[in-house]
Amino acid sequence: QVQLVESGGGLVQPGGSLKLSCEMSGDNISNYAMAWFRPAPGKERELVATISQSGIGFYVAPAKKDRFIVSKDNANGRVFLQMNNLNAEDTAVYYCAATFGRVYQVVAGHNMDYWGKGTLVTVSS
Repeated sequence: QVQLVESGGGLVQPGGSLKLSCEMSGDNISNYAMAWFRPAPGKERELVATISQSGIGFYVAPAKKDRFIVSKDNANGRVFLQMNNLNAEDTAVYYCAATFGRVYQVVAGHNMDYWGKGTLVTVSS
């Protein structure tokens, strides 16, 4: 049974940084493309970033690519989201998800196979 557990959320001041982590258990993370999502106004969720099985290919949503970095540690079963220069609009629950599919499929809205329960990020002074 694959499980995803996010960590690293919390309260941060505007302009600050946080690094989210998602750990997979129950399978080898190198079999999966991984992604980070958050809720968005008017839709169920928005894709924040996704990274390939190998960790070489990745995509970050255009509005965030100057501030967010996605990375993966296949040896230790983790995927990360480094978030810099945070602002109040970044306040959300961030969800980690996994799929056997490819990065381009995730970007196109492909359904994910597994989801974590989320970690809350609050940006406030």
